[in-house]
Amino acid sequence: MNLVHIDLVDKKYNIAIENDVDLSASLLSLDISTKTAVVITNEVVAKLHLPRVINPLGKFFEKVHVIELPDGEIYKNWDSLNRIFDSMLTWECDRKTVLFALGGGVIGDLTGFAAATYMRGIPFVQLPTTLLAQVDSSVGGKTAINHPLGKNMIGAFYQPQLVICDLSMLETLPARELSAGLAEVIKYGPIADTQFMEWLEGSMDGVLAKDRNALAYVVQRSCEIKAWVVGQDEKETGLRAILNFGHTFGHAIEVGMGYGVWLHGEGVAAGMVMAAELSRRLGFVDAVFVERLTALIQRAGLPVKGPILDATDNSGRYLELMRIDKKSEAGEIRFVLLAEPGKAILRTAPDALVREVIDACCE
Repeated sequence: MNLVHIDLVDKKYNIAIENDVDLSASLLSLDISTKTAVVITNEVVAKLHLPRVINPLGKFFEKVHVIELPDGEIYKNWDSLNRIFDSMLTWECDRKTVLFALGGGVIGDLTGFAAATYMRGIPFVQLPTTLLAQVDSSVGGKTAINHPLGKNMIGAFYQPQLVICDLSMLETLPARELSAGLAEVIKYGPIADTQFMEWLEGSMDGVLAKDRNALAYVVQRSCEIKAWVVGQDEKETGLRAILNFGHTFGHAIEVGMGYGVWLHGEGVAAGMVMAAELSRRLGFVDAVFVERLTALIQRAGLPVKGPILDATDNSGRYLELMRIDKKSEAGEIRFVLLAEPGKAILRTAPDALVREVIDACCE
């Protein structure tokens, strides 16, 4: 088992990365002082992985309840959150009850937000089952639900007790979901580690083939970079915003198309190309690097062109949606751009230039 440590001012926990995890052994590190656990998952993941979780939990808890939600980004909303609360209140769950998030980013975000707000905060454990969740959304304590006007606009910073990444669970992941997760992997290269980007360029075939050694390195290195960033800026007051490279454009795509039409990673992929191109037009990086990043994204099976959100004023629609973004201030959009390969910065840009980029990068 490989461990990546998250070391924050008020919280320390581990990300455990292993094939065929022994959940019983992993949970020994937790201070469990309750008889009740609640597993939150979705109907797809439940069929694939729930038995592997229920049996070990039975050794630690007298009661193990399960909440199965529908699968999909469209269900990361108030209705799903209230369904969790309704069930927990019916079961008389107290503030020591432990929640387990078994699923991808949607389940992890919902469970974390439920844990942050139920009785003003209860413990939870992340059991991510997708590549995207293992390398990004399960790490660092961002929890949220979506609003029709904006993605992840309602949420809280709330850290888990433990993150357990069982790489063997990725074997059931559909190709499209694997590619979507790779968008969050690829972003770490241009913003923080060009050597990792070079490794991905040379190893993408093995990653796409789900080679266990390749996936182990992908997850570990991604978590190491994110742990380093989060350790310096837990609440995203500055540095942590660089992890949103491509996300400002990408979230506009998700909202504009309707949640679930484009997967989160697909939106981020096209968004990274736009952000890199905007960086080029501002004079920060050259065309060779933009082409190199675009080629890597394309090799991962991801889109490199954004969709048309409005046939009459596409760039205007993007700008409208991007102004409803957590990084926006006083109506000004702050983009995560590349100051140089391996270094990201937050910058504003003239609307006219952003429009040019969107027009050039959509079809």
